[in-house]
Amino acid sequence: MLESRWSKLAGLLLLLVILFLVPVIVGGRPYVLHVGVMVLLNIIMVSSLRTIFLSGQISVAHAAFVGCGAYFAGVLAKQFALAPWITIPAGAIMAMVLGVLLGIPFTRVRAIYFAMVSLFGGIFLVDLIRVARTWTGGGTGLSKIPPLAQSFVGQKVPYYYCTLALTIVCLIILWRIEHSRVGMNWKAIAQSHLVASSVGINEAFYRVLALAVGCFFAGLAGAWYAHFNMTLSPDSYGFLPSIFLVMYMLVGGQKSFAGPIIGAGLLYSIPEIFRRLGTAAPLVLGVVMLIVVYLMPEGLAGLYDQLKGQLLKSREERVTKSAAED
Repeated sequence: MLESRWSKLAGLLLLLVILFLVPVIVGGRPYVLHVGVMVLLNIIMVSSLRTIFLSGQISVAHAAFVGCGAYFAGVLAKQFALAPWITIPAGAIMAMVLGVLLGIPFTRVRAIYFAMVSLFGGIFLVDLIRVARTWTGGGTGLSKIPPLAQSFVGQKVPYYYCTLALTIVCLIILWRIEHSRVGMNWKAIAQSHLVASSVGINEAFYRVLALAVGCFFAGLAGAWYAHFNMTLSPDSYGFLPSIFLVMYMLVGGQKSFAGPIIGAGLLYSIPEIFRRLGTAAPLVLGVVMLIVVYLMPEGLAGLYDQLKGQLLKSREERVTKSAAED
């Protein structure tokens, strides 16, 4: 047990060192660092989506809340010239408020029915962005959003390191929440809301709290993206982007905290790696997802445990066979 914990810690430290050295490894190439920043932001988005999933709720509108945070931060920065240290938290809070407003009337709606409600809510939010064209630019999008800092303009390395720091902080907070009493209550509700209610867990409160936490971090990632990309389009926050976030979580493994990290890191990178294939690039992504779903029911995060179980099983079989021969 102790050896396993130390091995995981050593692996985590090695991963952090590699991530820190990425700009050096790739020679500071802007395109690669841009993809790296997007991978890190997607990790925050998918991890926050998993937080909602922990309470037994399936949201297919997560990208819409990312867009709410992005557009709110972008409008505040462009129209009111507010600093990013104000607009980014404000975007996260706005996404959280909208998530709570969506969740409160539907706390008793579960499973596929909640997914349907979230779908309509996401469509409404994206349409609202399109309609408020005076502020958001409508279908043409919002452009000329101020960067995080003027010195960052045209520089990808500072953005990469700042985003890496943000991702680490967000993941630590989400991990602590999941392993706290709140996280245990979420899991209890997901397993059986009737049993959870019978032991005094307020199901409605914790379901809304899960939405609040998940939407806050989704909005935070969106607001950060607004100051990184400096241009926003409502098409980036519709139904299909939300489905991609769900797929990243499922393929990575929704039962493990590392699942969304692995899923977002791998699946977002695949189309970029195979971009030279043109329209065939999504086909590679689809093949990878089908292989994972068919061969790894626990997702990519469960691959280690699956291989470990197979090795232990084969070892036991060899020992048993050897003992029988003797």
